[in-house]
Amino acid sequence: MKWKFALTTAISATLVAAPAIAQTSRDSSGTSTETAADGDIGVTDIVVTAQRRSENIQDVPIAISAFSADQLRTAGISSALDLGQLVPNLIAQNNTGLGSANAYYLRGLGNTESLATFDPPVGTYVDDVFLSRQSANNLALFDVERVEVLRGPQGTLFGRNTTGGAINVILRKPGKEFGGYLEGGYGAYNRKLFRGSVDLPVNDSFQVKVSGYWQDDDGYTINNITRQRLNDDDGFGARVGLYGELSPNVRWNASYAFIQADGENILNFDCDPSNPANCNGRFSATGLSEVPGAANFAGLGVRGRKANFGLGNKSATNLVTSNLEFDVARDTTLSLITGFVNQTQQFAIDFFDGRSGPTVAVPNPPIRGFARGGFTILTDARSDQFTQEVKLNGKLGDNRIDYVAGFYYLKEENRTDFADVFGGSLLLGDRVLNNNTEAFAGYVQADLNITDKLKLTAGVRYTDETKTLSLIDQRAMCAVATPPASCLFDPNFFVPANGTTVPTRVAIPLRLRTGQTTPRFAINYKVNDDILLYASATRGFKSGGWNARGTAPSGVLPFTPETIWSYEGGIKSEFFNRKLRANITVYHADVSDLQTPAGIINPTTGVLSFVTRNFADYKNTGVEAEFTLVPTRGLNLYVNVGYQNDHYSINNRAPAFDQFGVQSVAGQLADCRRQLAAGQVPVTPNTAPAGTPANNAPACGVGIVTAQGTIATPVRTPDFTIAVGGSYDAPIGRYSLTPSVNASYHTDQEVQTANLSLRAGSITGPNGTFPSNPNSGALLLGSFSQAAWVVNAGLALNAPNKLWQLSVQCTNCFDEAFTQSALSNTTYLNPPRMWTIRGRVNF
Repeated sequence: MKWKFALTTAISATLVAAPAIAQTSRDSSGTSTETAADGDIGVTDIVVTAQRRSENIQDVPIAISAFSADQLRTAGISSALDLGQLVPNLIAQNNTGLGSANAYYLRGLGNTESLATFDPPVGTYVDDVFLSRQSANNLALFDVERVEVLRGPQGTLFGRNTTGGAINVILRKPGKEFGGYLEGGYGAYNRKLFRGSVDLPVNDSFQVKVSGYWQDDDGYTINNITRQRLNDDDGFGARVGLYGELSPNVRWNASYAFIQADGENILNFDCDPSNPANCNGRFSATGLSEVPGAANFAGLGVRGRKANFGLGNKSATNLVTSNLEFDVARDTTLSLITGFVNQTQQFAIDFFDGRSGPTVAVPNPPIRGFARGGFTILTDARSDQFTQEVKLNGKLGDNRIDYVAGFYYLKEENRTDFADVFGGSLLLGDRVLNNNTEAFAGYVQADLNITDKLKLTAGVRYTDETKTLSLIDQRAMCAVATPPASCLFDPNFFVPANGTTVPTRVAIPLRLRTGQTTPRFAINYKVNDDILLYASATRGFKSGGWNARGTAPSGVLPFTPETIWSYEGGIKSEFFNRKLRANITVYHADVSDLQTPAGIINPTTGVLSFVTRNFADYKNTGVEAEFTLVPTRGLNLYVNVGYQNDHYSINNRAPAFDQFGVQSVAGQLADCRRQLAAGQVPVTPNTAPAGTPANNAPACGVGIVTAQGTIATPVRTPDFTIAVGGSYDAPIGRYSLTPSVNASYHTDQEVQTANLSLRAGSITGPNGTFPSNPNSGALLLGSFSQAAWVVNAGLALNAPNKLWQLSVQCTNCFDEAFTQSALSNTTYLNPPRMWTIRGRVNF
C-alpha cells in the first residue's frame, strides 16, 4: 500500500540526513573557505548575499534556503532542476519538451512558457547577473560555491520578474593554492560523465580557476517507430574564473562560462503505446526522427535552418560576469557588476507523440507515426543580454545605518524563428519574432539599528521598462505585394470591428512601457544570539508581454504586468548548543493580474493553441519550516515542510468582453454552466449535423474554467511538500563510509491550467455516448497528479582527508512515476530510476 511505503520512507529517511550547511568565510583574497563550529558538532552557518551584502543566513529577515557545494553533491543534486527536491513549496520541472528549460513554481508562482515574450516569475541569477530567458536555465552545478533560493517577491534588491522568488547561484572563486579535483562516472542508460576543476594561482594577488564537465547518455525512452532512444541528457561546459587584488582597495572577480545542453523532455509513457502489456521502461511513438532533414519540413514551406531540424533540443549559453569592487571609504564599497549573456536554442519537438490530441471521444488516439510529428514546434532562437549595475554598500551614523543603493540597466534583444506543424501536413504558422527590452532601475534599502537587538528596514526600487515587438510572416501565402490581413506583419496588428464584442477597430500595441515602484518594509528583533524574529511587507512585479504564439495578428494580444504584495513573519532559531536549527516562516501573497498560460484545443479542428492572459487575481497563504539537527558527530538530519492554501479570485463585475474582444472569466464561467445544463459535453469534437445541438461545451475545460463549470485549482501548488533525509559519516579506521538518503514528497496537485483530465467511464451528450469523461472514474491521463514520494540514496567511501572518494547513487530509487505536467490532455511523467557510480580525486 502506498501509505505504508510513504511512512516507511519517511521514518527511514529521518535516520540519516543531508550534511550540515557549511559556513562560508573569506580570507584576504576573497577565496571561500569552510569552517565548522563547536568542535565540528552542531549546525554550522552559511553566509548569504540575499540582501546584496554578506550576512549570516540566521541574521537575514527573509525566507532563504541555502546549500553548499558539498551538500548538493552528497544529496545527488547536479543541476538546478533538482533543487525542487529540497526546498519547501518549490515545484521544479523541465518544461514540456525541453530538457534545458526549467519551470519553477515557488509559492504557486511560475510560468511554463519559454518564448521570449514571456518572463519567468522565479528569476535565475549567476554571480548577481540575471538570466532573462527560461530556455536554458537548467544550469549544471559543476563549479558552484553555494546556491540560495529566495522566496519572492525580491523586487527591491533583485528587481523585475522575481514575484515568485530568485534562484541565486554563486560560483566558486579561484583559490590561492594550487589544487582541484577530477571526477568520472558511469550510470544507467550508458551514462558517462566527467567533471574537473583546478586552481592556478599566478601570484599572491591574482588567481585563475579552470573547470569543466562533460556528460552523455543514450536516453531513457524507447521509440518503437524510429528505433531511436529519446530523452537523453547530454552536454558539456567550461569556465575560466579570475580573481585579483588589483590594489589594497580594489578587487576583481570575473568569469567566462560556456554551457551546451542537449536534452529533451519528450512525451513518453510507462507502458508501450504499441504494446500496452509491455510496461517495462518508458516509450514513445512519434514518427519524427532525430536525423536532420529526415522530416522534410521544407516540403511544407517551412523557411530557414529549422526546416532541417530533427527531433531534439539544443541550447548554448555564453555567460560573462564581472564584479569590480572599490573600497571608497572605510565602511563603503562600490561595486561595478557587468554581465553579458548570449543564448541560442534550436529544437524540433513533437508534443502529440505522432498522433492527434486525446478527447472524450478518442481518449487514446491510434498511433499514426507521422514523420513530421502530431503537433511539432520548430524553433531557432537567439537572445543577447547586457546588464550593468552600480552598487554601493556602506554604513552611516556610527554604524546606526547599514545601506545598499544602486542603479541597474538591462538591454535585451531576441530573435525567434519558429513554425508550428499539425498532423504532419498542416503548416499553422512560420514567423520571425523580434522583441527587445530596455529597463532602467534605481534602488536603495537601509537598515536602522535602533538597538543591538531591534532593526527596522525600508527600501524602494523604481523600474522603467520598455518592450517592443515585430513579426515577419514567412508563409508562402504572405509573400505577396498585399499580404492578407491574417498574415503576421506589423501593419496588420489590429482587431477588426465585428459590431458586437469589438464595436470599432482596435490597434494591438507593439510597444509596451511600464513604470513600477517596488518597496519593502521589515522589522526584526534579535531575542538573543540564537533567536531572531522578523516580519516584512514587500511588493514586486513581473513584466507584461505578448501572447506571441498566435498564428494571426488578432491572436497576438498583450497581457499586463503581474504585481504582488507579500507579507511574511518568521523565526530563525537554534537550540541545544546549536545542535538544532529551526527556521519557520508564515506568509500571505496577494497577486493582482496573474499571468496564466493555457493550452487550448480547438474542438472542431483539434489544433492546439496557446493563450496567456491576466485571467484572475491570486491569493496564497502558507507556512514553510526547515529543521536541521546534528545530534552527534557525523550524523546530520533535516526535515523541510511546506504548506500552502491558494485560490484564484475573479472579477464578477468585469465587462463581458475586453477591448480586444476576449471574454471575461466570469462570462466564460456563465456560458460553461449554461452549456453543461443543456447536456453538452466538454472536450468533444464538434461533429453535430447541421441544425442539431453541438456536442461540445466549448466554454468548459479551457482557461481557468474547469470541465465541471467551476474555477480551477491553481497549478503546481500541492497542499504539502516535504523533504526529509540526511547522512552519517561512519569512521572505518582511517577511512569513512557515508550513507545518505534524501526523500521528497508532494500531495495531490493539478498541473494543467483548466484542471482537465480524462477518466474511465462513458458519458452521454446530445448526439451520442463517449467512452471516457472529464468528471469521475479511474484516471486515464491529463492534469491530475497524484501524491508521490521520490527517494534518492547514496553510499560513499572516503579516503583519509577525503583525498579520494568512491560513491554510488540512485535517483528516484523506487522508480516512482507521476505526472509532472500536462498539455492538452497529454501527460508528461517525471524521469525514471537512475543510478551512477563515481570516482573522485582531490589534489
